[in-house]
Amino acid sequence: MRRKSSSLVRPYAVTGGRTAPRIKFAMEALVSLPAELTAAHQDISLVSPEYQTIIQLARQVRSVAEISALLRQPLGVVRVLIADMAAEGLIRVHQPALESGSPDLNLLERVLSGLRRL
Repeated sequence: MRRKSSSLVRPYAVTGGRTAPRIKFAMEALVSLPAELTAAHQDISLVSPEYQTIIQLARQVRSVAEISALLRQPLGVVRVLIADMAAEGLIRVHQPALESGSPDLNLLERVLSGLRRL
């Protein structure tokens, strides 16, 4: 019986034991690829399997929470990975713009649409 490699690696090992991301962002923050990585021919084989999966998922704009759910990894682990990837320029994180305490309606609609796709 063959197991997926991600199931053999503990979440804390994936993040090197770190529990807090370098950059603070909301779980509803959107993640996308920079223009240079959107090309299908871009070689991503040199990055870790977790990074490769996040890059594949970010080909469509997705929320941090959605990526966490699709990876079946804890939100804290995914936040650390995404923050590291953003610092390396592999992905972009788009923070929601909050005006006077109320969330952006477009953001909420995109999050709802993403949740419906799950």
